[in-house]
Amino acid sequence: MDELEIRDGEIDDIPVIGYLAQIIWPVAYKDILTKDQLAYMLNYIYSPKALNHQITELKHKFLIAELDEEPVGFASYSLVDEPDTYKLHKLYVRTDIQGKGLGKALLEEVISRIQPAKALLLNVNRKNKAKTFYEKYGFKVLKEEDVDIGNGYFMVDYVMRKEF
Repeated sequence: MDELEIRDGEIDDIPVIGYLAQIIWPVAYKDILTKDQLAYMLNYIYSPKALNHQITELKHKFLIAELDEEPVGFASYSLVDEPDTYKLHKLYVRTDIQGKGLGKALLEEVISRIQPAKALLLNVNRKNKAKTFYEKYGFKVLKEEDVDIGNGYFMVDYVMRKEF
């Protein structure tokens, strides 16, 4: 593998995160979401205003994965109300370089940064093949959850949990 660096994401990285989402999501969700829902969700989650809110108000911590100094993926996580429990909000790697261990590296970096946590939660679309990725690393399905995100759209997810 080329030189991988995982660094903290900052407010100045909002354009980088938004750009990566714009190139990753249409490929990752092409068979899951309609074009209209995809466009709505990209704006809802990844507009500069939405990302700024996540970082400043919701206290999401972002990580940026760079391969030879080129941003290729990102993750975000935060504490939840349950003691010593975190939620992985996002983990995405550019689709043209998936399968090279970058997702695993991002996940391991999140896990190392949250220790000594008790558990890590996440939501994954019920039709997303990423579910098997998370199962490989010890996550188990807790329940199904349909999250109303407005405009008549729902995120139809599994809630998964990994205990430490």
